[in-house]
Amino acid sequence: MKYEKDAAAIIAAVGGDENISSLYHCVTRLRFGLKDNTKADQAALTAIGPVVGVNDAGSQYQVIIGNDVPLVHKAIVAELPRLATSEDLAADAPADTTGGKQKLHTRFFDFIAGVFAPILPAIAGAGLLKGVLALINAFGWVDPTSQTFLIFSAFADAVFFFLPIVVAVSAARKLNANPYVAASLGAVLVYPALTTMLSAGEPVALLGVTVTSVSYAYSVIPVLLGVYLMSWAERLFTKIIPSFLKLTFVPMLTLVTVVPITLVALGPLGTFVGNGVAGGINWALDNGGAPAGFVIGALLPLIIMTGMHYTLVPFILQNLATLGYDKFLPLTYVQTFATAGAVFGVFLRAKNAQIKALSLSTTFTALMGVTEPALYGLALPLRRPLIASMAGAGVGGAISLGFGVQAYVLAGNGGLPGLPGLVGATFGWAILGIVLAFIVSTVVSAILGIDESILAKTSEKPAAAPVTSPTAAAPATASTDRSAADAPLAPSSGELIASPMAGELISLDDVPDKTFSQRLVGDGAAIRPTSGRVTSPVTGEVVTVFPTKHAVAIRSDEGTEVLIHIGIDTVSLQGRGFDAHVAEGDRVAVGDPLIDVDLDAVSATNDTVTVIVVTNLGLRSIVPGTPGTRGNGDPLMHVLATIHADATTKEQTA
Repeated sequence: MKYEKDAAAIIAAVGGDENISSLYHCVTRLRFGLKDNTKADQAALTAIGPVVGVNDAGSQYQVIIGNDVPLVHKAIVAELPRLATSEDLAADAPADTTGGKQKLHTRFFDFIAGVFAPILPAIAGAGLLKGVLALINAFGWVDPTSQTFLIFSAFADAVFFFLPIVVAVSAARKLNANPYVAASLGAVLVYPALTTMLSAGEPVALLGVTVTSVSYAYSVIPVLLGVYLMSWAERLFTKIIPSFLKLTFVPMLTLVTVVPITLVALGPLGTFVGNGVAGGINWALDNGGAPAGFVIGALLPLIIMTGMHYTLVPFILQNLATLGYDKFLPLTYVQTFATAGAVFGVFLRAKNAQIKALSLSTTFTALMGVTEPALYGLALPLRRPLIASMAGAGVGGAISLGFGVQAYVLAGNGGLPGLPGLVGATFGWAILGIVLAFIVSTVVSAILGIDESILAKTSEKPAAAPVTSPTAAAPATASTDRSAADAPLAPSSGELIASPMAGELISLDDVPDKTFSQRLVGDGAAIRPTSGRVTSPVTGEVVTVFPTKHAVAIRSDEGTEVLIHIGIDTVSLQGRGFDAHVAEGDRVAVGDPLIDVDLDAVSATNDTVTVIVVTNLGLRSIVPGTPGTRGNGDPLMHVLATIHADATTKEQTA
């Protein structure tokens, strides 16, 4: 392994294995959770080859690596396999990094999304298989009593029957609890002998306390409550039990304490609450009829954009388990096809070749159940297609609820591949609602038209004023003074880096993160954004989109590697407030949308100042533009092939 020796040296320099409680990485640095930060040897760390700096942030000890941080992280995990669970940053970053500043409902939505988003692939895969089995059974293509069919049914049903175990593991990871102890808790709830005892109709007691007869197979809320209590109990026992006894006594005492409380109180309570909420939702879906369908359908694009639909997943699963069907799921199909129709209307009206090609490709991906490119790449920026999608989804929703359309499995795909999930008595009405949603959205989108200038490329705009260097305040020195010649730079004097965001251009010196202000990972500039749209600053290839979507790296056609880091320490948000429109390997041009940021949500807990640095300067230098306001695509800085006198020392030290 390339960084095997460096990994061992880093482990030793931060105080050794016994001093490391956690580890994950962001786009440029390793983020250690150390038991005692004073045991870390900063001088020893900075002497290690790939380490370019260290930042003691209190709760985190940050070792700055740069572009190769994933490789160094992988090498450290190879040395300390117990840290492997933190390799997936999106799932395993510390759960509470906001200092309690988030509002209660925001934390609740984040918790639900964080629990169910990782397990949806398993649920969706099994759900789609259930839909296919239902389809071939409906057409009489298979004997439902055959061993082959029953075995395939087990493939599809197992994850739902043992859902408490799957949910327990995911919830524990979200809460920073032991996922395997949580799995044990979930397993107790579906343990065959206990299930048989509770379903026998005879009174059951635990230490003289009555245990309510409840079936926990297919359930989610009881185990969520149990794991939440377990996370607190585990922390308590970890604090009070001596270190040499923790390995066995913490899990044992956690289970002995939490499982009885779950069986006696939390499980029945969770079942009662789940049935009550699901009953209320189902009452609205059953009795609201076409008007409710129109309102919910029209609002669904906005609901999905905020992630609030994740909060309904537990109740959808409960409906499927107890009723055998759900009426909310068909509305998600309607929304998917409405979005596809809206961008198809853009295709019909567009004159710009690039917009026409983009709208046609996103129509296809939306029909296949992937609506993000259409929604964020076209509907939101152009606005009118979003209105069209809401109109189509409203009409389709009215048909769906008006005729009681039902979904029978959670297929995890609201497009064409997921249609088997709707196969049943109301399948015909489901198809009618979907088709009408697509047609209405297409027609409304075509009638409303589009303002193509919104998506016009920078090359199609009037040429902006050339970037000028800051006014020279003093003779060039080896200090942090970035001054250069006063004369404007002609575009031919270097590669132009465009502004990826609208806002106020500031110097890296003013960035409240010394990793960037000291130019440890590269030189460049920063923006205090006024708008959340992030666009490509160069034409080239997307090299990296970090899992938490707070950073993206692009290699220009000229070979310049540009890192855009949105906000300070926003890796802690675990993707909340960020929506990416590109993936690694995508080609982008200047002005193409990369990421959308909810600045209000991010600014509630983090500084939104955005850093744009060149990470492979080599013998080149940066000439930033004059501080002031910038719009997306406006000139930001130049990368020069020659080094200014004042940049020489900085390049050598960086």
